[in-house]
Amino acid sequence: MSKKFSHLDENGNPNMVDISSKTESKRIAIAYTKVKLNSETLNLIIEDKIQKGNVIQVANIAGIQASKKTHELIPLCHPLDLSYVKLKFNICNDDNSIEIISEACTVGKTGVEMEALIAASTAALTIYDMCKAIDKKIIISELKLKYKSGGKSGTFNG
Repeated sequence: MSKKFSHLDENGNPNMVDISSKTESKRIAIAYTKVKLNSETLNLIIEDKIQKGNVIQVANIAGIQASKKTHELIPLCHPLDLSYVKLKFNICNDDNSIEIISEACTVGKTGVEMEALIAASTAALTIYDMCKAIDKKIIISELKLKYKSGGKSGTFNG
């Protein structure tokens, strides 16, 4: 692999990438993760019987809120003016899981991949937090970037 890391300066030290000369473009990123639960816990979520509240609604808000704070959580990320962040939750009864798909968009000089990933992971962690009292074996897996568009590197479909 001949690409160099853009977050390292000429001496190998971490730095924030200078985006001042980049052109603004519409940028979209979609991330994915999966939360595996036991069947009883999943049924309680579906029936909205978790004591802490509606798990999907809270996870949705948590994901959106976290995406707006990505630059506060990941040291070398730029603060972005997000156009939107939306999350979708798919209940999968066949394997007792919830798939989370997050989409983030901005018109700017740098991408929204990290914002989409933070949204999906925080939503998953919120589900974990809200259900951990009744299910100690929750597994969060497969956090990944599924799609990105915009910018110099173009489109990625993963």
